[in-house]
Amino acid sequence: MTNSKIIPIGADHAGVQLKEAIKKHFTELGYEFKDYGTYTEESIDYPDFGHPVANHVQENEGTLGIVICGSGNGINMTVNKHQGIRSALTWTEELAELARQHNDANIIALPARFVSEELAIKMVEKFLTMDFEGGRHQNRVNKIACSG
Repeated sequence: MTNSKIIPIGADHAGVQLKEAIKKHFTELGYEFKDYGTYTEESIDYPDFGHPVANHVQENEGTLGIVICGSGNGINMTVNKHQGIRSALTWTEELAELARQHNDANIIALPARFVSEELAIKMVEKFLTMDFEGGRHQNRVNKIACSG
């Protein structure tokens, strides 16, 4: 479960509508967002909106972030370049849940062109409300980071 009241979110042009729908839904539930853009459907480069989300999560321990692009792949690859970021590309509720419970994911990446708004909202809900189980999973998570 997120320890931070502010959730960083970023999307490219393909994900801007889904980003707005997620913000609207979760703002009504009391969540706050730091929106790193984009704000239009004009073609842009997803790394320009993924890196700020990853930086926000890195600098604010316990924060969970959301990134969105057409396939989810590009922006997911971008944020995973940051040390300490464990972003999970999800397309089912169960994957979003397991990303938190087993992998201690701190960013969820959504494929805007491949999931419905309803499913995306359900995945984000699972992601924001599940806790990392630790235990046998902690040792695995500890081995993710590259040492050089």
